[in-house]
Amino acid sequence: MAAAKKAVLGPLVGAVDQGTSSTRFLVFNSKTAELLSHHQVEIKQEFPREGWVEQDPKEILRSVYECIEKTCEKLGQLNIDISNIKAIGVSNQRETTVVWDKLTGEPLYNAVVWLDLRTQSTVENLSKKIPGNNNFVKSKTGLPLSTYFSAVKLRWLLDNVRTVKEAVEEDRALFGTIDAWLIWSLTGGTNRGVHCTDVTNASRTMLFNIHSLEWDKELCEFFEIPMKILPNVRSSSEIYGLMKAGVLEGVPISGCLGDQSAALVGQMCFQDGQAKNTYGTGCFLLCNTGHKCVFSEHGLLTTVAYKLGRDKPVYYALEGSVAIAGAAIRWLRDNLGIIKSSEEIEKLAKEVGTSYGCYFVPAFSGLYAPYWEPSARGIICGLTQFTNKCHIAFAALEAVCFQTREILDAMNRDCGIPLSHLQVDGGMTNNKILMQLQADILYIPVVKSSMPEITALGAAMAAGAAEGVDVWSLQPEDLSAVMMERFEPQINAEESEIRYSTWKKAVIKSMGWVTTQSSESGDPSIFCSLPLGFFIVSSMVMLIGARYISGIP
Repeated sequence: MAAAKKAVLGPLVGAVDQGTSSTRFLVFNSKTAELLSHHQVEIKQEFPREGWVEQDPKEILRSVYECIEKTCEKLGQLNIDISNIKAIGVSNQRETTVVWDKLTGEPLYNAVVWLDLRTQSTVENLSKKIPGNNNFVKSKTGLPLSTYFSAVKLRWLLDNVRTVKEAVEEDRALFGTIDAWLIWSLTGGTNRGVHCTDVTNASRTMLFNIHSLEWDKELCEFFEIPMKILPNVRSSSEIYGLMKAGVLEGVPISGCLGDQSAALVGQMCFQDGQAKNTYGTGCFLLCNTGHKCVFSEHGLLTTVAYKLGRDKPVYYALEGSVAIAGAAIRWLRDNLGIIKSSEEIEKLAKEVGTSYGCYFVPAFSGLYAPYWEPSARGIICGLTQFTNKCHIAFAALEAVCFQTREILDAMNRDCGIPLSHLQVDGGMTNNKILMQLQADILYIPVVKSSMPEITALGAAMAAGAAEGVDVWSLQPEDLSAVMMERFEPQINAEESEIRYSTWKKAVIKSMGWVTTQSSESGDPSIFCSLPLGFFIVSSMVMLIGARYISGIP
């Protein structure tokens, strides 16, 4: 019997989407932007101490190879020839820091994840060295001095991990964010792997000058980081190297964008003033500000949006960053056990349709934009004997929406022109209750793309458009129109404002819960510094969780 004929679909482009919670590989038709196949693997997070968040770089790399192999198998089952895959783009969780040995290819420590809080005392010590009238760190990087960014994580590794310090002294160490680790490994690793990053990821390290688009000598001296371990900085769309192993050996890696920049590209926010919000582990609102850096007066970041080619201009963005969004749902699943899967949250919330006065501030890693308050911790308040797990589920979804409202308000004040609608993407946007809540709390329409994999699409677009690949046109007339689902506000403005103002009261109560010493040490004495309210709230939460885990109504 003759073999089935392979389908001819024209050039295809693959995208590695390496996030905090999972790794995926997706393949798109470059002419229609249609998603043809994908595979996903969940990634383990390790919490060795209070406030510490780590991942295994080798597990991340293995997951990439597994996702590529499984996706290609699925394409084969669809009679799609994988030889039509002409390029691969990489999108990644940003700021997460890896140091590895360039001679052995072995990581010298776990990846220190962007959410990690261990560097708070490092941040406080460094902040004392910045002149009050000359915050050169923020003026050069667009970023506040915070545990969030890579430079302080790298400083901690150099100060606390002997193998890292020795490797640097012996000229064996390489540093990178996840994109750099993956590109180096996929293009050969110890066998002449390419050590590079793109401008969007470099702009999240606090070592990169966003004006000159270069590693900054003054910043590296300030953080005491040797420049020899830093990756070469490239544009977001060019051929970096070829895959050296696996089923796609020989295919160029030609696109690289931090995940939020990739989503901005995938949403086709190419014009000044266009914005998108991505709902993942965290929540990230980016507004394209064109060729100019706009510095925020209201707690937002200034960052590089993209540079789609070596000779193409750089675009900038204002960004509002929320640390905990989908991670709060995962916490309800893994820590409290009140849901068995993340999808169950919508069903529970739908049962009650209200939080019944319960408010959840998921400040597990402090508060990011617009507060930048590392002393904050998560609280659930407004509890009564009537409160049950459904109300807490609803409050968790509301928390995501309230946090988005806070950064949208800040962005409207910085830009001067309020957004008339919000474009959204990310895994949580499949939750219709969340999307309706978001429209109600913002009191503007929320517009969701029918293509859920916007981040991966952006990485694929950058890869396919690269010089030498040229299979994906980014000209406005050639971009495929994407169907949209629209959610209109369904409550009155007064009710929306009352709920929002009550949320802000809860946020204030979440601040000032921990000291620097307790957040760094992981010592049980942390509890001595916490107010009585912590124990009351925590006990009630555990009681509610225990009741429902055991089936007591």
